[in-house]
Amino acid sequence: MDSLWFRRFGAGESHAVRLICFPHAGGSAASYVPLLRCLSPRLDALAVQYPGRQDRRREQPAEDITGLARRIAAALRPDTGRPYALFGHSMGALVAYETARVLHEWSAPAPLRLFLSGRGAPTRPGPHDRLPDDAAILAAVRRLGGTPAGVLADPDLRELALPVLRADYRALAGYRHPPREPLDIPVTALAGDTDPVAAPDEVARWGEFTRSGCELRVFPGGHFYLDQCRDAVAEVLVEGVRETLEAAGR
Repeated sequence: MDSLWFRRFGAGESHAVRLICFPHAGGSAASYVPLLRCLSPRLDALAVQYPGRQDRRREQPAEDITGLARRIAAALRPDTGRPYALFGHSMGALVAYETARVLHEWSAPAPLRLFLSGRGAPTRPGPHDRLPDDAAILAAVRRLGGTPAGVLADPDLRELALPVLRADYRALAGYRHPPREPLDIPVTALAGDTDPVAAPDEVARWGEFTRSGCELRVFPGGHFYLDQCRDAVAEVLVEGVRETLEAAGR
């Protein structure tokens, strides 16, 4: 795999299905460390490192969802000959979905399944997608709880985080879903039962964008329910991959 874009934090098994995980707005590949370690070695789980984060901090953060997806798809395409699936949370769900669409456009082998979490259907903007300034962005981030409080409270750390947050929220504000045919990829939609920005009924609408069925899984918690339901989410991912393989006779 392209080391510029993908990070492995557990012991990947060469025979295991590969799972590519896409971070939320403001997030980095490291945000998935606990989940990826839960998945290893049952899945060969990797996290995407978007530009502007951590070891890519000198690069300009992407400000366009579809453009970012095309770059990730180009890095992923050489390895699509082996079975793989995509998981994305919040903004990452949009990027994962668009990555699958680009790979379809290029006639590359499709992912076994899409796991789309904490995000409503792509034709409906999220309530935090259009924020007017830094104060509004920081308020939204505090409300959702995805960034450690210490980062937001420390002026120096906050200034380091803001360029990435600004870029991600610009990307969300500029995203438009054009009329397109549904994908032929099964979807598992995941939601927190008290998520203030992606209620389960909104997350379930991902089923409108696939011909291959959509299963909704709801967990206790808010937007970052993943933090408290990590083991349960890992089981859903592993089981979803296994069931898809069995259905395909593989």
